[in-house]
Amino acid sequence: MAQLNGKTALVTGGTTGIGLAAARRFAAEGAHVFITGRRQQQLDEAVEAIGANVTGIRSDVSNLDDLDRVVDAIAARGAGLDVLFTNAGGGEFAALGTITVEHYTDTFDRNVRGTVFTVQKALSVLNDGASVILSGSTAATNGTPAFGVYAASKAAIRSFGRTWAAELTGRRIRVNTLVPGPTETPGIAGLAPSPQEAPGLLQMLASTVPMNRMGQPEEIANAALFLASDQSSFMTGSELFVDGGANQV
Repeated sequence: MAQLNGKTALVTGGTTGIGLAAARRFAAEGAHVFITGRRQQQLDEAVEAIGANVTGIRSDVSNLDDLDRVVDAIAARGAGLDVLFTNAGGGEFAALGTITVEHYTDTFDRNVRGTVFTVQKALSVLNDGASVILSGSTAATNGTPAFGVYAASKAAIRSFGRTWAAELTGRRIRVNTLVPGPTETPGIAGLAPSPQEAPGLLQMLASTVPMNRMGQPEEIANAALFLASDQSSFMTGSELFVDGGANQV
């Protein structure tokens, strides 16, 4: 039987990479999936790729009015929300001496503000017993040069995950943090200074992983499904590392 049969899920940043892979997996497991993205063309392409049981809504998680529209659309469907995956976010390299206010604000708006208010506004539609999956990063617990602002934003997410898990136990809502290692996505390739340098960046990142390769979005999506489903029913406030051993070995 499909693991999410009859459930409703929201995946923010669901147009590419891990978000798209998770949305496809959730839909394949029987959920009706809402996905968000900032660019309409990418959103349309993602909806087509997922196929049935999907609704795309153009939305920027750092824009509170956009978040209200997403929640209103979920409420209008009338089934509430059983799975929330706050996948939207991102970051760029900037060493301490080159950090700008714009870089700091953009990173924290997308990763922290976006997550906080996505979860807050979703409270009105989250069903009792729902699963909230926060998007963490191995960067939060190691020292990657020139990645300090991004790492700090993801450390904040880990902290919120603990607190929200405690706050929401009365409604049996579970909150866990999914922590991917280096994963082959357009976003991580885009960290390279130029497209020509992307293969070298990916090779360098793969060399830091004990399994000697990058993760694939579908592998992270498998872990997201585990946290979304009843298979993880006795987990809350946890971090689930899917990193090829990068932070464990």
